[in-house]
Amino acid sequence: MTDLQRDFEQASKDVKDLSERPDNDTLLRLYALFKQGSEGDVSGPKPGFFDFVGTAKYEAWAKLAGTSKEDAMRKYVDLVGKLRA
Repeated sequence: MTDLQRDFEQASKDVKDLSERPDNDTLLRLYALFKQGSEGDVSGPKPGFFDFVGTAKYEAWAKLAGTSKEDAMRKYVDLVGKLRA
């Protein structure tokens, strides 16, 4: 396991213990970076029209298509670090 993978896993635990809940845009960014970092480009069908939360998550993740897993992990770790500061 690389240092980046270790930092990514730690950040995914740390994000659950934030003192303040981030705003919705930041939550979507965290979700998208986590999914891109752990699974790569978005896959599967887009959620239905009335699944607003699912659609927002899908679209946020889809915007990161082509971003390497490593780059997404790094950005996720940085964002969690800023939120914890």
